[in-house]
Amino acid sequence: MSRYQEAGVDIHAGYELVNKIKKDVKSTQRMGTTGNIGSFGGTFDLSVLNVKEPVLVSGTDGVGTKLLIAQKMDKHDTIGIDCVAMCVNDILAQGAEPLYFLDYIATGKNDPDKIAQIVAGVAEGCRQAGTALIGGETAEMPDMYAKDEYDLAGFSSGVVEKSKLLTDANPQENDILVGLASSGIHSNGFSLVRQILFKDNKIDLSEKREEFGGKTIGEVILEPTKIYIDSILPLVKENLVNGIAHITGGGLIENLPRMFADDLTAEIDASSWKVLPIFEYLKKIGNLSQDDCYETFNMGIGMVLAVSEDKLESVKKLLSDKNEDFYIIGNLRKRKGNEEKIHCTLRSIGDESSNFCFRKWN
Repeated sequence: MSRYQEAGVDIHAGYELVNKIKKDVKSTQRMGTTGNIGSFGGTFDLSVLNVKEPVLVSGTDGVGTKLLIAQKMDKHDTIGIDCVAMCVNDILAQGAEPLYFLDYIATGKNDPDKIAQIVAGVAEGCRQAGTALIGGETAEMPDMYAKDEYDLAGFSSGVVEKSKLLTDANPQENDILVGLASSGIHSNGFSLVRQILFKDNKIDLSEKREEFGGKTIGEVILEPTKIYIDSILPLVKENLVNGIAHITGGGLIENLPRMFADDLTAEIDASSWKVLPIFEYLKKIGNLSQDDCYETFNMGIGMVLAVSEDKLESVKKLLSDKNEDFYIIGNLRKRKGNEEKIHCTLRSIGDESSNFCFRKWN
């Protein structure tokens, strides 16, 4: 045994891991991919893309404490999808097509089988997004993490024609707001989720519940973040959307106003979409208020599109062709003075109902 192994780092486990993930990595190759796994840097050939004035859009993110749920359940093959989704959905919000992805996994002990499951999830996310997994790093740090712990983060870059870059100047007065359904909690709010499940209550994640269609609580909690590239990117390329908001931490309240300029406000009717059972469940057992729910979770809406009235039918048809669940949730109008940048009439969740204006976002 080498002195490095005595210190807790097994470089041979790293070699074994590379062999285990080669097939998954190769499955994500796309036009522009060059080089092989194991090089010092990942490479991508932009010259093969038919883009006259390319603008690169990059995003980086992690999965947050949803990782602790995956580790608690000893299920590691979907958390990588979340990592990819958090990055590529952000890039998509600028109108860009994600091109490549790199991951970073830090762990207390390199277990090649476990890490390979994580990378398999990353590869699946990349396939869903049509993006290439061109590199990554696994860091074994025994004094930083317990041997069964790991952290996961990712980085992605995409490209958009300069004339099609989406900024907050694009959405206009009277644009229709189209909300795309989320797959669940996605990857935000898990510090609150864990407090509700494990501190405020003693929830058994293996319990099956009727409102979840017979799935266990753990399965619903760990449902991967939805990746919207296949449904939304064609709309961007056809100039059918003026703006896109990725609904992550802070829900509609924090994220929707980032999509449009300060002279506009969003009128939202939250009774227009289906609030998923997981949010009603968390509200009930966590004794959450309406404000808690809408300021923390996506509440069933993962992305919001701003669409001109004359293009709405085309958008609805293309989304339907992709079997994408969507809702007409509101519209944009001129902002009056110093009023809130988003207004919402909330649906009733449980026994509570109210008319509510989201707090000011200036």
